[in-house]
Amino acid sequence: MRSITAPELARWLAAAEGQPPVVLDVREPWELAIAKLPDAVAMPMGSVMASFTRLDPDRPTVCLCHHGVRSLQVALFLEHQGFSDPINLSGGIQAWAEEVDPAVAMY
Repeated sequence: MRSITAPELARWLAAAEGQPPVVLDVREPWELAIAKLPDAVAMPMGSVMASFTRLDPDRPTVCLCHHGVRSLQVALFLEHQGFSDPINLSGGIQAWAEEVDPAVAMY
């Protein structure tokens, strides 16, 4: 399991042709109502064990949360489930707002 910074993810998403990575947002619905990334798949951490089979295990999956702690746990879980490239977004949506897109609300 590896980690990626917000600027690295932004560059990857901007350059991705055809099949970008899945951005898996594991925050709660109330958090998504405040700030979210376009095209992210919402799957609150508490539902991941029951819902992860909806995801493609062969596609890079970037897990994101508020600061990167919950998403790290989910990325490790996906790795143990056989996902080929689970990735943690270091610093989470907070880092995205601070380093990539200041229009994203911070909370």
